[in-house]
Order: sequence, then C-alpha cells, then structure tokens
Amino acid sequence: MLNKVTATALEAMRHVKDGDTVLIGGFGLAGQPAELIDALIERNAKELTIVSNNAGNGETGLALLLKSGCVRKIICSFPRQHDSYIFDALYRAGEIELEVVPQGTLAARIQAGGSGLGAVYTPTGYGTLLTEGKETRTIDGVDYVLEYPIKADVALIKAYKGDRWGNLTYRKAARNFGPIMAAASKHTIAQVSEVVSLGEIDPEHVVTPGIFVHEVVCIEGEAA
Repeated sequence: MLNKVTATALEAMRHVKDGDTVLIGGFGLAGQPAELIDALIERNAKELTIVSNNAGNGETGLALLLKSGCVRKIICSFPRQHDSYIFDALYRAGEIELEVVPQGTLAARIQAGGSGLGAVYTPTGYGTLLTEGKETRTIDGVDYVLEYPIKADVALIKAYKGDRWGNLTYRKAARNFGPIMAAASKHTIAQVSEVVSLGEIDPEHVVTPGIFVHEVVCIEGEAA
C-alpha cells in the first residue's frame, strides 16, 4: 500500500546531505514550513545552498537556519528586510554567499527546472548589474536575458491538506512557491496541517499531484 506519510520531520530529513541544494517555500512567513526547517537545522547538514523568496525574519525559521551555520549560499529575491539582521551580519562578515534574483525570474527559473526546459528568456534585469555577463538576445525588438533553470536535491514546502499518496491542496496565499518547487526537486517533503483519506480532496482542488511529492509530514494544530 502506497503511503508517503512520514512520522516525524526529523526522519524526513535523512535525505538531506552536505552540499545539497534545498528549495524552501514561503513568502515571508506565509507558507513557510517552519517545522521542517527546524528539523533541517537538527539534521545539521553543511554547505547547503538554499533557494527561497527571502533570507529570513527575526530569529525563527529560515533566519534560524542561516544562524545555524549550515548554509553556504542563498539564492533569493529579498535578502534584506527590517528584521533580516541575521542575514545582514553573515553577509557583511563574508560568511554567506548571495545570489539576488528578481522575484518573477526566480519563479520562472524554478518552474523551468520542474518543466524540463533548458533555459528561459526574460526582459527583467536587462542592462543592470544583476545580468552582467549573461547571454542576451533581441526578440521582436525586445531585449532579453537568458536565465538557467533552478533544480534542487530537496524541496521543503507547506500545504494545507495532503493524503497518503502525497496529493496536496493549499490555503490561499500560503500556496506561493510550493507547487513549482515540488516539481523542480528530486525529493519533495511536504508539511501539512492534516492528512485526509484518499478521495477526500476533490480532484479539482489538488494543486500538487502526489507524483511530485515523496514524503508528507503532518504537524497537527499548525495553521497553513
């Protein structure tokens, strides 16, 4: 019987190895798989490359992961916010590498990774420091920059409900990067608030099919 439910978040982290690239869902705190991140910190894998929308808030979740010393590089759109002091300190000390990617380009690169595309052209950033040295092309009179796909060894995402086959549905804006990250990863771990019976999620409401999900961890009482 196919059952992708894993008992604990820490058990799910057994797949993370030193040097892995890890996609982490969330838009700020919305949709951030905090319990999975805590388990990743406990796993204590080193030299990780993290891909996420931002570089953490305060001293919880993604920010705490950076503070743990497990991260070598972060690829994100918004590294600096009013409470991103952990990232700021690490970056100024030269202890973490940063690649800034415009948000739409970040999503497009992740989606390309999950779709099997070789690369994508985008006008975003053309002629700026962010695209120096990158291949460009003019198409129908518009200047574009060539951007390569982002793929990962592991994705940590958060959904509202899941079943034992790994089918997922999300709650409003908490959906954000989850679906495309699941597709772009070799091994996707989904944190859910509830595991429901097969068929309880209307097929029309399944956003991420189970084929993209390898493990489901239920964190009861945690709002999506």
